[in-house]
Amino acid sequence: MSKALLSGDEAIARGAWEAGVKVAAAYPGTPSTQILENLVKYPDVYSEWSTNEKVALEVALGAALSGVRSLCAMKHVGLNVAADALFSSAYIGVRAGMVIVSADDPGLHSSQNEQDNRFYGLSAKVPVLCPADSEEAKEYTKLAFEISEEFDIPVILRITTRIAHSKTIVNLGDRRDIRKGTYIKDITKTNLLPQFAKGRHYSLEERLRRLKEYSNTTPINKIIPGKKSLGIIADGVAYQYAREVFPNASFLKLGMVYPFPEQLVREFAQNKNKIYVIEETDPFLELLARSCGIKVIGKTALPLVDELNPRIVRNAFRRRKINFEPEKDLPPRPPALCPGCPHSGLFYLLQRKDLVISGDIGCYTLGTYPPHNAMDSCVCMGASITLAHGIDKALKGEKKVVSVIGDSTFFHMGVTGLINAVYNKSKQILIILDNRTTGMTGHQEHPGTGRTLMGEETTAIRPEDIARACGIKEIYVIDPYEIKENRALFSELLKKDELVVLVSRRACALLGGRKPPLQIILDKCTGCKMCLRIGCPAITFSEGHAVINTSLCVGCEMCLKLCPSEAIVKTES
Repeated sequence: MSKALLSGDEAIARGAWEAGVKVAAAYPGTPSTQILENLVKYPDVYSEWSTNEKVALEVALGAALSGVRSLCAMKHVGLNVAADALFSSAYIGVRAGMVIVSADDPGLHSSQNEQDNRFYGLSAKVPVLCPADSEEAKEYTKLAFEISEEFDIPVILRITTRIAHSKTIVNLGDRRDIRKGTYIKDITKTNLLPQFAKGRHYSLEERLRRLKEYSNTTPINKIIPGKKSLGIIADGVAYQYAREVFPNASFLKLGMVYPFPEQLVREFAQNKNKIYVIEETDPFLELLARSCGIKVIGKTALPLVDELNPRIVRNAFRRRKINFEPEKDLPPRPPALCPGCPHSGLFYLLQRKDLVISGDIGCYTLGTYPPHNAMDSCVCMGASITLAHGIDKALKGEKKVVSVIGDSTFFHMGVTGLINAVYNKSKQILIILDNRTTGMTGHQEHPGTGRTLMGEETTAIRPEDIARACGIKEIYVIDPYEIKENRALFSELLKKDELVVLVSRRACALLGGRKPPLQIILDKCTGCKMCLRIGCPAITFSEGHAVINTSLCVGCEMCLKLCPSEAIVKTES
């Protein structure tokens, strides 16, 4: 058997392929993005970037009801978007296996919250598997398809950032070409009219009862003998940390956390003086263990926020003094927009104005920081438009309201908000930042790029066409690099008392088109700092004058256009 060093995301893609998956759908979101980016490389799998996570789940459900194995993947907040379909899919069930990958983000590396999606299993009544390394990520993916088919139910495979991005050795297997039939008309199963849905609810409860029995006997929930007096219950990457800190303890390692294996937990708890529950973020396992009448120590010792690591676990549960190597203070490295980022030119328009600026999710959210100070809020995908609408209705013209949203985010969840804004006569300036890609998660395609995940040419949908179809008359398309012209236009837009759409279009600077770097003529630089207002990381200020780092500069010329003393010039190379 061949082996490979794979990340958790890569391993899930491999596991799905080995399991015979035929259809896969996702919306890119860290830390789940690389699952589909790797799965699309395998033969005999249809893979797509869907417009949002709800769409992705419904695509996967449609495929599963047609007799082929399917997978959808999303980051944790994406499952919020897909929750409507998730709860109903539990009632309906499947005909072939369906796996929903939820990639949680403890530590908020690239997210707006630390929600724990194990609770979605409890609430939606679907099984949840939690792998602890890449090998388990692959094998649990394959097992999840089998569980899905045996119990007629979708299965959540819950990973976290450390599992998604850390690499461990994985045993590679062959692909199984599995098809469970074809689409069959059965309105009592797939049509959730109340008269049918009630029957499916009874069916779900019976399936859940059998799943509880399975959870108590499955090999992925196992007791690892050790010191009899001390027991530790753990799942996912927290199990790895716990094993490192307590190598001699008895462990109950849970790979299937829901339905909770109550009988197995009670068996494990016998004759234990202490039982620790070690898990990240919320006390999911702890609450379920306590519901079984078992006394455990968990979040009274461990933090409810941020990621765990062996040091945190050791400090939480060992009372004796331990000498640690002092942590070295690293120099601060605040996030910033890239040199030449077209968003910087757009954010220059918003500086030093008395505006309410409702923001959204994307790399442009970094416009929140100085010198731009260009976003007051960041809530969830698409909330820029709808939040701005609510603010506009509340303030009744006291302040001008601006909403800022990226192109991929606009297609994901902004269109419905725009329709609502038009219908309810919102007065805001909607700015759509069209950088021709899904920038924040690594340049994935979206409906505006004209290309699918599988590399096929397709219709490129333009945001301004959608706005025009909604009945908006005041629509403008600008090049954000044209600083002075755009400033004059924006001043005019601020005078308008209606819904205005401004599309700022230029490709992400990382997609190419780099020009020779610019340079400063020191004798001409007056130290006015106008160039710093772009917020470009390639420009600094030292000894009374601006400095351009030529290794970073992409030659976008925005600073050149701003310099009043013509101290910034082009170079030959």
